[in-house]
Amino acid sequence: MYKQLVEKKGKLAVIGLGYVGLPIALEFAKKISVIGFDINARRIELMKQGIDPSNELEKNDFEGCDITFTDSLDVLKEAKFFIVAVPTPVDEHNVPDLTPVKKASETIGKVIRKGDYVVFESTVYPGCTEDDCLPVIEKLSGLKNVKDFKLGYSPERINPGDKTHTLAKIIKVVSGCDAESLEEIAKVYELVVQAGVHRASSIKVAEAAKIIENTQRDLNIALMNELSIIFDKIGINTFEVLEAAGTKWNFLKFQPGLVGGHCIGVDPYYLTYKAKELGYHSEVILAGRNINDNMAKYVAKKVIQHIIKNNGDVKSSKVLVKGATFKENVSDIRNSKVSDVVNALKEYYVNVDVEDPHADSEELKHEYGFGLAEKIRNDYDAVIIAVPHSDYLLHDEDYFAGISKPQALIADLKGIYRNKINNRKYWSL
Repeated sequence: MYKQLVEKKGKLAVIGLGYVGLPIALEFAKKISVIGFDINARRIELMKQGIDPSNELEKNDFEGCDITFTDSLDVLKEAKFFIVAVPTPVDEHNVPDLTPVKKASETIGKVIRKGDYVVFESTVYPGCTEDDCLPVIEKLSGLKNVKDFKLGYSPERINPGDKTHTLAKIIKVVSGCDAESLEEIAKVYELVVQAGVHRASSIKVAEAAKIIENTQRDLNIALMNELSIIFDKIGINTFEVLEAAGTKWNFLKFQPGLVGGHCIGVDPYYLTYKAKELGYHSEVILAGRNINDNMAKYVAKKVIQHIIKNNGDVKSSKVLVKGATFKENVSDIRNSKVSDVVNALKEYYVNVDVEDPHADSEELKHEYGFGLAEKIRNDYDAVIIAVPHSDYLLHDEDYFAGISKPQALIADLKGIYRNKINNRKYWSL
Protein backbone atom coordinates (compact mmCIF):
# COMPACT_ATOMS: atom_id res chain seq x y z
CA MET A 1 0.00 0.00 0.00
CA TYR A 2 2.77 2.42 0.95
CA LYS A 3 4.54 1.83 -2.38
CA GLN A 4 1.32 2.39 -4.36
CA LEU A 5 0.75 5.72 -2.64
CA VAL A 6 4.26 7.12 -2.99
CA GLU A 7 4.40 6.07 -6.66
CA LYS A 8 0.97 7.71 -7.11
CA LYS A 9 -0.55 4.48 -8.37
CA GLY A 10 -3.15 4.78 -5.63
CA LYS A 11 -4.80 7.71 -3.85
CA LEU A 12 -5.36 8.47 -0.18
CA ALA A 13 -8.78 9.84 0.82
CA VAL A 14 -9.70 11.82 3.93
CA ILE A 15 -13.38 11.60 4.86
CA GLY A 16 -14.50 14.60 6.88
CA LEU A 17 -12.72 17.91 6.22
CA GLY A 18 -13.22 19.78 9.47
CA TYR A 19 -10.53 21.16 11.78
CA VAL A 20 -8.96 17.68 11.95
CA GLY A 21 -9.45 16.27 8.45
CA LEU A 22 -8.43 19.23 6.31
CA PRO A 23 -4.92 19.70 7.80
CA ILE A 24 -4.31 15.96 7.43
CA ALA A 25 -5.47 15.97 3.82
CA LEU A 26 -3.32 18.96 2.86
CA GLU A 27 -0.23 17.59 4.61
CA PHE A 28 -0.49 14.29 2.73
CA ALA A 29 -1.25 16.16 -0.52
CA LYS A 30 2.27 17.63 -0.41
CA LYS A 31 3.64 14.10 -0.83
CA ILE A 32 1.00 11.95 -2.55
CA SER A 33 -2.32 12.19 -4.43
CA VAL A 34 -5.22 12.92 -2.10
CA ILE A 35 -9.01 13.03 -2.30
CA GLY A 36 -10.66 15.31 0.24
CA PHE A 37 -14.25 14.13 0.81
CA ASP A 38 -17.00 15.88 2.73
CA ILE A 39 -20.80 15.66 2.54
CA ASN A 40 -21.13 19.44 2.88
CA ALA A 41 -21.11 20.78 -0.70
CA ARG A 42 -20.79 24.40 0.47
CA ARG A 43 -17.61 23.59 2.39
CA ILE A 44 -16.23 21.71 -0.60
CA GLU A 45 -16.71 24.77 -2.84
CA LEU A 46 -14.87 26.97 -0.34
CA MET A 47 -11.94 24.57 -0.14
CA LYS A 48 -11.72 24.43 -3.92
CA GLN A 49 -11.08 28.18 -3.68
CA GLY A 50 -8.37 27.70 -1.07
CA ILE A 51 -10.58 28.77 1.83
CA ASP A 52 -10.69 26.85 5.11
CA PRO A 53 -14.28 26.98 6.45
CA SER A 54 -12.89 26.45 9.98
CA ASN A 55 -10.63 29.52 9.62
CA GLU A 56 -7.61 27.57 10.84
CA LEU A 57 -5.54 27.45 7.65
CA GLU A 58 -4.34 30.17 5.28
CA LYS A 59 -4.75 30.23 1.49
CA ASN A 60 -1.06 29.43 0.99
CA ASP A 61 -1.53 26.16 2.93
CA PHE A 62 -3.48 24.89 -0.08
CA GLU A 63 -0.73 25.74 -2.56
CA GLY A 64 1.37 22.98 -4.14
CA CYS A 65 -1.03 20.27 -2.97
CA ASP A 66 -2.10 17.33 -5.14
CA ILE A 67 -5.67 17.19 -3.84
CA THR A 68 -9.18 16.87 -5.26
CA PHE A 69 -12.03 18.17 -3.10
CA THR A 70 -15.33 16.37 -3.67
CA ASP A 71 -18.65 15.18 -2.27
CA SER A 72 -18.96 12.51 -4.98
CA LEU A 73 -18.80 8.78 -4.17
CA ASP A 74 -17.66 8.09 -7.73
CA VAL A 75 -14.56 10.21 -7.15
CA LEU A 76 -14.03 8.65 -3.71
CA LYS A 77 -13.88 5.20 -5.32
CA GLU A 78 -10.51 6.15 -6.81
CA ALA A 79 -8.89 5.93 -3.35
CA LYS A 80 -7.06 2.94 -1.90
CA PHE A 81 -6.30 4.27 1.58
CA PHE A 82 -9.14 5.88 3.57
CA ILE A 83 -8.77 8.08 6.65
CA VAL A 84 -11.92 8.88 8.62
CA ALA A 85 -11.83 12.19 10.50
CA VAL A 86 -15.49 12.94 11.25
CA PRO A 87 -16.69 14.37 14.59
CA THR A 88 -17.80 12.23 17.52
CA PRO A 89 -20.10 14.38 19.70
CA VAL A 90 -22.38 13.53 22.61
CA ASP A 91 -26.12 14.21 22.72
CA GLU A 92 -28.03 16.35 25.23
CA HIS A 93 -27.80 13.49 27.75
CA ASN A 94 -24.02 13.19 27.30
CA VAL A 95 -24.42 9.86 25.50
CA PRO A 96 -21.99 9.23 22.60
CA ASP A 97 -23.51 10.03 19.21
CA LEU A 98 -21.91 7.62 16.74
CA THR A 99 -24.03 8.80 13.80
CA PRO A 100 -21.13 10.55 11.99
CA VAL A 101 -18.70 7.61 12.23
CA LYS A 102 -21.40 5.11 11.28
CA LYS A 103 -22.40 7.23 8.27
CA ALA A 104 -18.74 7.45 7.29
CA SER A 105 -18.50 3.66 7.64
CA GLU A 106 -21.48 3.31 5.31
CA THR A 107 -19.74 5.57 2.79
CA ILE A 108 -16.60 3.43 2.94
CA GLY A 109 -18.66 0.26 2.62
CA LYS A 110 -20.00 1.55 -0.70
CA VAL A 111 -16.60 2.34 -2.24
CA ILE A 112 -14.01 0.00 -0.71
CA ARG A 113 -12.35 -2.75 -2.73
CA LYS A 114 -10.03 -5.67 -2.02
CA GLY A 115 -6.60 -4.61 -0.85
CA ASP A 116 -7.74 -1.23 0.50
CA TYR A 117 -6.91 0.25 3.90
CA VAL A 118 -9.24 2.07 6.30
CA VAL A 119 -7.89 4.11 9.24
CA PHE A 120 -10.17 5.88 11.72
CA GLU A 121 -8.93 9.03 13.46
CA SER A 122 -12.20 10.05 15.15
CA THR A 123 -12.07 9.89 18.95
CA VAL A 124 -14.10 6.92 20.20
CA TYR A 125 -14.24 4.55 23.17
CA PRO A 126 -12.04 1.43 23.11
CA GLY A 127 -13.68 -1.18 20.89
CA CYS A 128 -15.80 1.19 18.81
CA THR A 129 -13.75 0.92 15.61
CA GLU A 130 -13.94 -2.88 15.55
CA ASP A 131 -17.33 -3.41 17.21
CA ASP A 132 -19.40 -0.56 15.74
CA CYS A 133 -17.72 0.66 12.55
CA LEU A 134 -16.18 -2.48 11.06
CA PRO A 135 -19.46 -4.47 10.86
CA VAL A 136 -21.04 -1.64 8.85
CA ILE A 137 -18.18 -1.66 6.34
CA GLU A 138 -18.18 -5.45 6.03
CA LYS A 139 -21.95 -5.68 5.60
CA LEU A 140 -22.17 -3.08 2.81
CA SER A 141 -19.00 -4.09 0.98
CA GLY A 142 -19.26 -7.87 1.33
CA LEU A 143 -15.56 -7.84 2.21
CA LYS A 144 -13.86 -9.16 5.36
CA ASN A 145 -11.29 -7.38 7.50
CA VAL A 146 -7.74 -8.82 7.39
CA LYS A 147 -8.64 -11.17 4.54
CA ASP A 148 -9.89 -8.60 2.01
CA PHE A 149 -8.95 -5.20 3.45
CA LYS A 150 -7.05 -3.80 6.41
CA LEU A 151 -8.43 -1.78 9.34
CA GLY A 152 -6.46 0.61 11.54
CA TYR A 153 -6.81 3.40 14.05
CA SER A 154 -4.64 6.49 14.54
CA PRO A 155 -6.04 9.04 17.01
CA GLU A 156 -6.00 12.67 15.92
CA ARG A 157 -3.97 15.13 17.93
CA ILE A 158 -4.91 18.37 16.18
CA ASN A 159 -5.15 21.31 18.57
CA PRO A 160 -7.23 24.18 17.08
CA GLY A 161 -5.45 27.52 17.17
CA ASP A 162 -2.09 25.92 17.99
CA LYS A 163 0.51 26.80 15.35
CA THR A 164 3.29 25.01 17.25
CA HIS A 165 2.01 21.48 17.87
CA THR A 166 1.01 20.73 14.29
CA LEU A 167 0.47 17.34 12.65
CA ALA A 168 4.08 17.04 11.47
CA LYS A 169 5.59 18.01 14.81
CA ILE A 170 3.85 15.68 17.25
CA ILE A 171 4.30 11.91 17.60
CA LYS A 172 1.47 9.98 15.93
CA VAL A 173 0.02 6.86 17.52
CA VAL A 174 -0.86 4.20 14.95
CA SER A 175 -2.38 0.73 15.11
CA GLY A 176 -3.56 -1.97 12.73
CA CYS A 177 -5.58 -5.17 12.59
CA ASP A 178 -2.43 -7.27 12.15
CA ALA A 179 1.36 -6.92 12.00
CA GLU A 180 1.41 -6.22 8.26
CA SER A 181 -1.18 -3.45 8.42
CA LEU A 182 0.54 -1.86 11.42
CA GLU A 183 3.79 -1.46 9.46
CA GLU A 184 2.08 -0.22 6.30
CA ILE A 185 -0.02 2.33 8.20
CA ALA A 186 3.04 3.46 10.16
CA LYS A 187 5.04 4.00 6.95
CA VAL A 188 2.19 6.00 5.38
CA TYR A 189 1.98 8.36 8.38
CA GLU A 190 5.78 8.66 8.51
CA LEU A 191 5.48 10.42 5.15
CA VAL A 192 4.09 13.49 6.90
CA VAL A 193 4.85 13.14 10.62
CA GLN A 194 8.42 14.31 11.17
CA ALA A 195 8.28 13.59 14.89
CA GLY A 196 7.76 9.89 14.19
CA VAL A 197 5.06 7.36 15.02
CA HIS A 198 4.33 5.15 18.00
CA ARG A 199 3.14 1.66 17.09
CA ALA A 200 0.39 0.57 19.48
CA SER A 201 -0.09 -3.16 20.02
CA SER A 202 -3.79 -3.08 19.10
CA ILE A 203 -6.58 -0.84 17.85
CA LYS A 204 -8.18 -0.83 21.31
CA VAL A 205 -4.94 0.37 22.92
CA ALA A 206 -4.71 3.25 20.44
CA GLU A 207 -8.36 4.18 21.04
CA ALA A 208 -7.85 4.10 24.81
CA ALA A 209 -4.68 6.19 24.60
CA LYS A 210 -6.56 8.99 22.90
CA ILE A 211 -9.51 8.94 25.26
CA ILE A 212 -7.36 9.17 28.40
CA GLU A 213 -5.26 12.06 27.05
CA ASN A 214 -8.28 14.33 27.30
CA THR A 215 -9.78 12.62 30.35
CA GLN A 216 -6.58 13.34 32.25
CA ARG A 217 -6.71 17.02 31.26
CA ASP A 218 -10.39 17.20 32.18
CA LEU A 219 -9.74 15.84 35.67
CA ASN A 220 -6.80 18.16 36.29
CA ILE A 221 -8.81 21.21 35.22
CA ALA A 222 -11.71 20.02 37.41
CA LEU A 223 -9.32 19.96 40.36
CA MET A 224 -8.24 23.52 39.58
CA ASN A 225 -11.87 24.62 39.32
CA GLU A 226 -12.72 23.04 42.67
CA LEU A 227 -9.66 24.66 44.24
CA SER A 228 -10.80 27.98 42.78
CA ILE A 229 -14.17 27.66 44.51
CA ILE A 230 -12.45 26.83 47.82
CA PHE A 231 -9.85 29.60 47.56
CA ASP A 232 -12.56 32.13 46.70
CA LYS A 233 -14.28 31.29 49.99
CA ILE A 234 -10.95 31.67 51.80
CA GLY A 235 -10.36 35.01 50.11
CA ILE A 236 -7.17 34.29 48.18
CA ASN A 237 -6.45 34.41 44.44
CA THR A 238 -6.20 31.00 42.77
CA PHE A 239 -3.69 32.14 40.16
CA GLU A 240 -1.38 33.47 42.88
CA VAL A 241 -1.58 30.09 44.63
CA LEU A 242 -0.84 28.23 41.40
CA GLU A 243 2.06 30.57 40.66
CA ALA A 244 3.59 29.78 44.05
CA ALA A 245 2.94 26.03 43.84
CA GLY A 246 4.33 26.01 40.29
CA THR A 247 7.81 26.75 41.59
CA LYS A 248 8.07 23.07 42.51
CA TRP A 249 9.66 21.05 39.68
CA ASN A 250 6.93 18.39 39.44
CA PHE A 251 3.83 20.53 39.92
CA LEU A 252 1.46 20.23 36.95
CA LYS A 253 0.54 23.71 35.71
CA PHE A 254 -3.15 23.48 34.94
CA GLN A 255 -5.55 26.41 35.38
CA PRO A 256 -9.24 26.81 36.21
CA GLY A 257 -11.72 27.83 33.53
CA LEU A 258 -14.69 26.88 31.37
CA VAL A 259 -14.21 23.48 29.71
CA GLY A 260 -15.84 23.26 26.29
CA GLY A 261 -14.79 22.27 22.80
CA HIS A 262 -14.79 18.97 20.95
CA CYS A 263 -12.33 17.04 23.11
CA ILE A 264 -11.88 17.69 26.81
CA GLY A 265 -15.56 18.31 27.52
CA VAL A 266 -16.72 15.37 25.39
CA ASP A 267 -14.23 12.50 25.33
CA PRO A 268 -14.53 11.48 29.01
CA TYR A 269 -18.21 10.67 28.41
CA TYR A 270 -17.18 8.13 25.76
CA LEU A 271 -15.05 6.33 28.33
CA THR A 272 -17.65 6.42 31.11
CA TYR A 273 -20.30 5.22 28.64
CA LYS A 274 -18.18 2.19 27.77
CA ALA A 275 -17.44 1.56 31.45
CA LYS A 276 -21.17 1.60 32.26
CA GLU A 277 -21.81 -0.79 29.37
CA LEU A 278 -19.32 -3.17 31.03
CA GLY A 279 -21.02 -2.84 34.41
CA TYR A 280 -18.72 -0.29 36.06
CA HIS A 281 -19.90 3.11 37.24
CA SER A 282 -17.10 5.63 36.96
CA GLU A 283 -16.75 7.85 40.02
CA VAL A 284 -13.64 10.01 39.63
CA ILE A 285 -14.14 10.81 35.92
CA LEU A 286 -17.81 11.73 36.33
CA ALA A 287 -17.05 13.79 39.44
CA GLY A 288 -14.62 15.86 37.40
CA ARG A 289 -17.16 16.23 34.58
CA ASN A 290 -19.78 17.40 37.07
CA ILE A 291 -17.51 20.13 38.42
CA ASN A 292 -16.50 21.38 34.98
CA ASP A 293 -20.03 21.27 33.57
CA ASN A 294 -21.27 23.44 36.45
CA MET A 295 -18.61 26.15 36.29
CA ALA A 296 -20.73 28.33 33.99
CA LYS A 297 -23.51 28.48 36.58
CA TYR A 298 -20.95 29.20 39.29
CA VAL A 299 -19.59 32.18 37.31
CA ALA A 300 -23.09 33.51 36.64
CA LYS A 301 -23.97 33.18 40.34
CA LYS A 302 -20.90 35.21 41.39
CA VAL A 303 -21.85 37.98 38.94
CA ILE A 304 -25.48 38.04 40.07
CA GLN A 305 -24.43 38.22 43.73
CA HIS A 306 -22.29 41.26 42.94
CA ILE A 307 -25.12 42.93 41.02
CA ILE A 308 -27.62 42.35 43.83
CA LYS A 309 -25.21 43.83 46.35
CA ASN A 310 -24.28 46.88 44.28
CA ASN A 311 -27.30 47.53 42.07
CA GLY A 312 -30.24 45.77 43.64
CA ASP A 313 -32.36 45.75 40.50
CA VAL A 314 -31.17 42.68 38.61
CA LYS A 315 -33.67 43.10 35.75
CA SER A 316 -32.28 46.52 34.85
CA SER A 317 -28.67 45.39 35.07
CA LYS A 318 -26.42 44.96 32.04
CA VAL A 319 -23.60 42.45 31.60
CA LEU A 320 -21.03 42.25 28.81
CA VAL A 321 -19.55 38.84 28.01
CA LYS A 322 -16.27 39.09 26.12
CA GLY A 323 -15.54 35.95 24.13
CA ALA A 324 -17.96 33.38 22.72
CA THR A 325 -15.76 30.73 21.07
CA PHE A 326 -14.82 27.51 22.83
CA LYS A 327 -11.20 28.64 23.34
CA GLU A 328 -8.93 31.59 22.67
CA ASN A 329 -7.94 32.77 19.19
CA VAL A 330 -10.23 30.43 17.23
CA SER A 331 -13.54 31.08 15.48
CA ASP A 332 -15.12 27.75 16.42
CA ILE A 333 -18.19 28.13 18.66
CA ARG A 334 -19.22 24.47 18.85
CA ASN A 335 -19.69 23.22 22.40
CA SER A 336 -18.68 26.59 23.82
CA LYS A 337 -19.50 26.81 27.51
CA VAL A 338 -19.82 30.58 27.21
CA SER A 339 -23.37 29.95 26.03
CA ASP A 340 -24.06 28.30 29.39
CA VAL A 341 -22.87 31.47 31.17
CA VAL A 342 -25.13 33.63 28.98
CA ASN A 343 -28.13 31.37 29.53
CA ALA A 344 -27.54 31.23 33.29
CA LEU A 345 -27.46 35.04 33.45
CA LYS A 346 -30.61 35.31 31.37
CA GLU A 347 -32.43 33.07 33.83
CA TYR A 348 -32.18 36.04 36.21
CA TYR A 349 -33.53 38.36 33.46
CA VAL A 350 -30.20 40.15 33.14
CA ASN A 351 -29.58 42.12 29.93
CA VAL A 352 -26.61 40.35 28.32
CA ASP A 353 -24.43 41.59 25.46
CA VAL A 354 -21.85 39.29 23.86
CA GLU A 355 -18.73 40.48 22.02
CA ASP A 356 -16.11 38.42 20.19
CA PRO A 357 -13.66 39.46 17.43
CA HIS A 358 -13.44 35.88 16.11
CA ALA A 359 -17.00 34.52 16.32
CA ASP A 360 -19.71 34.84 13.67
CA SER A 361 -22.95 36.42 14.91
CA GLU A 362 -25.23 34.40 12.62
CA GLU A 363 -23.58 31.13 13.66
CA LEU A 364 -24.12 32.05 17.31
CA LYS A 365 -27.79 32.82 16.66
CA HIS A 366 -28.26 29.51 14.87
CA GLU A 367 -26.41 27.48 17.49
CA TYR A 368 -27.36 29.20 20.75
CA GLY A 369 -30.14 31.70 20.05
CA PHE A 370 -28.12 34.88 20.63
CA GLY A 371 -25.84 36.95 18.43
CA LEU A 372 -23.10 39.51 18.93
CA ALA A 373 -23.89 43.00 20.21
CA GLU A 374 -23.90 45.68 17.51
CA LYS A 375 -22.54 48.28 19.89
CA ILE A 376 -20.73 48.15 23.23
CA ARG A 377 -22.42 50.18 26.00
CA ASN A 378 -20.76 52.41 28.56
CA ASP A 379 -22.80 51.40 31.60
CA TYR A 380 -22.30 47.70 32.28
CA ASP A 381 -22.79 46.40 35.82
CA ALA A 382 -20.37 43.57 35.09
CA VAL A 383 -17.94 42.55 32.37
CA ILE A 384 -17.02 38.88 32.03
CA ILE A 385 -13.85 38.04 30.11
CA ALA A 386 -14.82 34.46 29.32
CA VAL A 387 -12.28 33.70 26.58
CA PRO A 388 -8.72 35.13 26.75
CA HIS A 389 -8.34 36.11 23.09
CA SER A 390 -4.99 37.78 22.40
CA ASP A 391 -6.98 40.80 21.12
CA TYR A 392 -8.09 41.44 24.70
CA LEU A 393 -4.54 41.74 26.00
CA LEU A 394 -4.52 45.28 24.57
CA HIS A 395 -7.24 46.40 27.00
CA ASP A 396 -6.28 48.31 30.15
CA GLU A 397 -8.25 49.53 33.15
CA ASP A 398 -9.17 52.74 31.34
CA TYR A 399 -10.93 50.63 28.71
CA PHE A 400 -13.00 48.87 31.36
CA ALA A 401 -13.71 52.15 33.13
CA GLY A 402 -15.08 53.48 29.86
CA ILE A 403 -17.60 50.68 29.38
CA SER A 404 -18.74 50.05 32.95
CA LYS A 405 -20.24 51.71 36.01
CA PRO A 406 -17.92 52.68 38.89
CA GLN A 407 -19.27 49.82 41.03
CA ALA A 408 -19.02 47.26 38.23
CA LEU A 409 -17.41 43.84 38.52
CA ILE A 410 -14.67 42.76 36.11
CA ALA A 411 -14.87 38.95 36.08
CA ASP A 412 -11.62 37.83 34.49
CA LEU A 413 -12.02 34.05 34.31
CA LYS A 414 -8.49 33.22 33.16
CA GLY A 415 -6.74 35.93 35.16
CA ILE A 416 -5.21 37.82 32.22
CA TYR A 417 -5.70 41.22 33.95
CA ARG A 418 -4.50 40.17 37.39
CA ASN A 419 -2.97 43.14 39.26
CA LYS A 420 -3.95 45.46 36.37
CA ILE A 421 -7.49 46.49 37.40
CA ASN A 422 -7.66 48.88 40.34
CA ASN A 423 -10.57 51.20 39.57
CA ARG A 424 -13.22 48.45 39.48
CA LYS A 425 -14.05 45.41 41.58
CA TYR A 426 -11.90 42.58 40.18
CA TRP A 427 -12.55 38.84 40.43
CA SER A 428 -11.09 35.80 38.73
CA LEU A 429 -11.46 32.05 39.06
